[in-house]
Amino acid sequence: MVNGPAPLLEARNLRKQFAVSGAAWENSTRRTQAVDGVSLEIHRGETFGIVGESGCGKTTLARMLLRLIEPDSGELRFAGEDWLAARGAHMRQTRRRMQMVFQDPMASLDPRMRVEAIISEPLEIHQPELRRAERRVRVAEALETVGLGAESLGRYPHEFSGGQRQRIGIARALVLRPDLIVADEPVSALDVSIGAQILELLERLRREFALTLLLISHNLPVVAQLASRVAVMQSGRFVETGDAARVLSSPQHPYTRTLLAAVPRLPV
Repeated sequence: MVNGPAPLLEARNLRKQFAVSGAAWENSTRRTQAVDGVSLEIHRGETFGIVGESGCGKTTLARMLLRLIEPDSGELRFAGEDWLAARGAHMRQTRRRMQMVFQDPMASLDPRMRVEAIISEPLEIHQPELRRAERRVRVAEALETVGLGAESLGRYPHEFSGGQRQRIGIARALVLRPDLIVADEPVSALDVSIGAQILELLERLRREFALTLLLISHNLPVVAQLASRVAVMQSGRFVETGDAARVLSSPQHPYTRTLLAAVPRLPV
């Protein structure tokens, strides 16, 4: 058997607990298992989807994969290297290669900053050697890539629609030219037609820039539009993983069938 190329991102048996707050008069030490033994492999150039209801652990898992929070236990490798062992300059260098698009485009953009400052901030952190003029060119290129013009540079987030704000968030993620983008519920705060445009944009960017995309959503059909493979998450665990078309058309786990049954269908 010939082994294929190593995954871009690989997780083994990741776990994360959080303390559960009780009433003010209680001395509670209860803990909840947010992520419970999750393993996954995401290959270069693919779109991998994670689906589940709110509170199932999707966002906690995504933040662990990017090391925005640390797992309690497990293994994590990025581009073949031990990502959990990375420190200092090596950690910053690796983090440049992975970026996140957040759920709420208004909450994730600083309302006091102009668009140019918002998108150039990652460049100032990760590529401080760039001159201001070079940063401005990179920012304008990123805006153009997501369908916004240079006239947006001097405006504030509140001057844009929800879909435009999400495009700004995508431009901010794209400006470092990463290998991996994690999109956490990127269309849940948008109406259906605008959300469809954002999904089309993500797919186009994946193709044009050879990106790897991790798409997280509570909506299985939304994920199946872009993902080649999906994992269904319930109570901190993956209960079903497989080819997106197969999971959508022939779900094996009762929870997956429940998720599909909850999707509204338009009358024919």
